[in-house]
Amino acid sequence: MLSQEQVEQTKQQIIQQIDSTFPEDKKELAKQQIESMNTEQFEEFLKQNNLMKNQKGNSQQCIFCSIVSGDAQSYQIDEDKEAIAILEINPISKGHILVIPKEHLSSPDKLSKEIFSFAENIAKKIKKILNPKDIQISSSNILGHEIINILPIYKDETINSKKTQAKPEELEQIQEMLKTKQKPKVIKKSKIKKLKSEKLWLPKRIP
Repeated sequence: MLSQEQVEQTKQQIIQQIDSTFPEDKKELAKQQIESMNTEQFEEFLKQNNLMKNQKGNSQQCIFCSIVSGDAQSYQIDEDKEAIAILEINPISKGHILVIPKEHLSSPDKLSKEIFSFAENIAKKIKKILNPKDIQISSSNILGHEIINILPIYKDETINSKKTQAKPEELEQIQEMLKTKQKPKVIKKSKIKKLKSEKLWLPKRIP
């Protein structure tokens, strides 16, 4: 069972993807259906679309594994062999970053020193470019996937402060400021999968 916070955060990830990939005439209906789902319906939706690990094994992907694999859209700013760094689409503050291990790690003690070092290097870049007065690095577990939050502090923000949904243009601007320039990589088309409206499983009727 997902917590209410996990449900809301994951719904926003899905809605962001709908905004980016669905045709205009199908966006609003799909978003309304996502927003109207209760926790049980939403969990079923995640399972049907292979976006959440099931209790028996790894046959289904969680949303963060989908981001790592490229199946779900994100605003990526950096990557190394163990993790990727993306912008939080519901940030607490400007430049709020999520570091996602490429391996589905379920507890904080499994986070390697290399992953924390990767996060610290990103924090230094944020400090230099966005100039917050401080930066907080902390781990959390969402949908069974351990992640690291890099939170720039400009006033008195904490990891429990209110989140706000960022506009795509705001995220794109910050992404351009922070992303590490990398040589183009050849990616096989078969590896790139996006959530398409015609293949999206949604309940036929939501009360």
